[in-house]
Amino acid sequence: MENENIAIVKKLYEHFNAHDWDAMAALYAEPAEFKDPSFGQEIVQQTRQQTAQKYRELAETFPDLRDDIVAIYPSGEKHVIVEFVSSGTAPNGEKWMLPICTIFTIEDGMITKDFTYYDQS
Repeated sequence: MENENIAIVKKLYEHFNAHDWDAMAALYAEPAEFKDPSFGQEIVQQTRQQTAQKYRELAETFPDLRDDIVAIYPSGEKHVIVEFVSSGTAPNGEKWMLPICTIFTIEDGMITKDFTYYDQS
């Protein structure tokens, strides 16, 4: 189960870096729970369509957006923790890098929770 969950997470980042938002979103349950500073303090539920749209919009702002995995930490039957660096170029031409950590919950081969943490400053 652990290896299957890691493969799902790796596929997610593969689709992310290819900007294949629909394929990426298809890895999530319908709906899935998200905790992300961009959504505020609360856990929100999003459909696959909403997830794909969020990343389409992000890629419009940062066309070279990509995530590079630093490490993957499997944790039990359902969880995979990923440490990665997101990077891109802002509209003003300034390049940026942001270290991020996400805890994925995977049930029945689908990502049911995506809890992401990063420094907002």
